[in-house]
Amino acid sequence: MRCRLNWLNWLSAAVLMLCCAFAAVPVRAVTLVDIYGPGQNMVNMALASPLTGPGKAATGLGRELGAAMEGNLGFLPFMRLTPPAAVLGGTVLDAWQGAGVDFKRFQIAGADLLLTAYWPGGDGRGGEVEIRLFETFSGKPVFSGVYKGVTGTSVPATADRICADIMESLTGSGDFFRSTLAFVKTAGSKKRDVWLVSPTGKGLHQITNISGTALSPSWSPDGRYVVFSHMDDSSHALGVWDRSRNRVQRIRFPGNTVIGPVFMPDNKVAVALSTNGYPNIFLLDHKFQRERVLEQSPGIDVSPSFDATGTKMAFTSSRMGGPQIFIKDFSTGQVRRVSMNGGYNTEPALSPDGTLVAFTRLTPQGHRIFVQDLVTGIERQVSFGPGRDEQPSFAPDSYFIAFASNRSGQHRIYLTTRHGGEPRMVPTGGGAATFPRWGKIPEEK
Repeated sequence: MRCRLNWLNWLSAAVLMLCCAFAAVPVRAVTLVDIYGPGQNMVNMALASPLTGPGKAATGLGRELGAAMEGNLGFLPFMRLTPPAAVLGGTVLDAWQGAGVDFKRFQIAGADLLLTAYWPGGDGRGGEVEIRLFETFSGKPVFSGVYKGVTGTSVPATADRICADIMESLTGSGDFFRSTLAFVKTAGSKKRDVWLVSPTGKGLHQITNISGTALSPSWSPDGRYVVFSHMDDSSHALGVWDRSRNRVQRIRFPGNTVIGPVFMPDNKVAVALSTNGYPNIFLLDHKFQRERVLEQSPGIDVSPSFDATGTKMAFTSSRMGGPQIFIKDFSTGQVRRVSMNGGYNTEPALSPDGTLVAFTRLTPQGHRIFVQDLVTGIERQVSFGPGRDEQPSFAPDSYFIAFASNRSGQHRIYLTTRHGGEPRMVPTGGGAATFPRWGKIPEEK
């Protein structure tokens, strides 16, 4: 009887889940920081004061852009910023490149890297800025870029672009600063809407405003759509927000149950729908109509998640008793269980590179986020509370993980990595924030 009640509770929970022209040129393509290896090594970076001339510190946009970049870089768990007070002689230099750069003072302060910025036309009204990154002990350049058309309103976007290019030169991927998060914000007992925000808290805005509860948003790979589950007083439906038209529509299906829709790499949608009993996973076509079954069993099959190739699907199933995480390989049709510990594992998120799956486990301490390495079989716990940690989502770089937690009282969105580490809260304003899902917005043409 206890097992049946647990499954009824889990099925209820599953149903509730319904409830600027820039240019940058890297000096060399060298990965200096291995964020994908077995450990998470640290790099110390110092920021020299932005200059408008030799020994002349920028006081306008240069200072503003420098502060924005410093805030961005503070989100990187492998980055330790050198305090300006630790630099003997100060951070205002007589040169921003070449033999005139005094690397010694930054070496003494313990910095591995030095970032310089130069505004050749001054920074009073805007213009262009030259960014350079050096190794302090060798003086060798790591990255160089020129960013044009900088204005007061474009400073946040410019900072994102620069930090993305710098991160890519160091790690091989800068998608963190080129991405966005769709999430759900609570506006009342029966009102939840989909919002967007950058992982560093920029560009916060609401994209749906319809009666009922929106849950489980998912970005399309082309950045045009966000799909989500939607529930009002009379029905469950698939919600679709069209970015190009800024329009929302609801699409209903037989069975009146729509759980956890997610886009596949080809812009089609996979979603759990119930027809004549427990929900199974279906494929929808480009018009969001049911096309075929992707996975079914005598039990509950929900929460599909795909790698970047679309050949692997992680999902939750009750086919072996309690909820567990499974992987389906579409190239072979093979299905295998990957969560081998714990009796209650749900909400899988497959990394885009297909090597990891993050999921939520119910532990004696509460809900926590775990990551299973699909190559080595090693499992790692990456969140430790307090409170309830759930709904993990991998970033496009397969490194960062967003998740929802009520560790501060109200549910908020937090960031950690595939290695774990101290989570960083994403600024999302007032109201409970849940169901974070990453997307990579294409640049405007």
